[in-house]
Amino acid sequence: MSILEVKNLQTSYNGHIALENINFSINEGEYVCLVGENGSGKSTLIKTIVGLHKKDSGEVILNENLENVSYLAQNNLTDLDFPATAKEIIMTGVQRHRVLPFYTKKDYKDFEEICNLLGIKDFVNKRIGDLSGGQRQRIMLARALIRKPKMLILDEPFSGLDINITKELYELLAKLNVENNMTIIMATHDLDEVKQDNVRVIGLAKKILFDGNISKWRRGAD
Repeated sequence: MSILEVKNLQTSYNGHIALENINFSINEGEYVCLVGENGSGKSTLIKTIVGLHKKDSGEVILNENLENVSYLAQNNLTDLDFPATAKEIIMTGVQRHRVLPFYTKKDYKDFEEICNLLGIKDFVNKRIGDLSGGQRQRIMLARALIRKPKMLILDEPFSGLDINITKELYELLAKLNVENNMTIIMATHDLDEVKQDNVRVIGLAKKILFDGNISKWRRGAD
């Protein structure tokens, strides 16, 4: 079943076309990596899909409830003086307006599970600004995952992180995709840490230049 359809999409920045004639569909449970050089349109496509950038023409059809979709941007938290603990940041991922109590017993149970999954229990009570870059990104990933989304959309989420942390987080994404059948759409500049054979690669340079299995992509790059 198709969870996302993009049809004849065109979008621009300041009058310059960023993406044109973009057509693809993604099935439930797929793991898709968007790749390309800087300026190729990866982030623009992600932002258009999640509604942060307005399209010029075409369609973006999401066949899933928005509550079941989580988005993790490249730079989620830039104000390091923000007076909140890591736990408070994570729990905003399950906030429900006009619902009492503010958090349910299930929410707190999910919080414990995500802390164990990401290995963040030792610093969840620290102020977010006191954490390292790798720790902050784990917190933001925890915030995206606590609602147990059916689809996770990530925009170069591990850029600039330590290689060991990056490897662990890519392994976690692979686990979520296989064990939870979670649909993953990720813009990335580097496929070296993507180990799954079932990953689909969409290569961009304003248009789609490649759409196929990661093994075929790598053979073409050799």
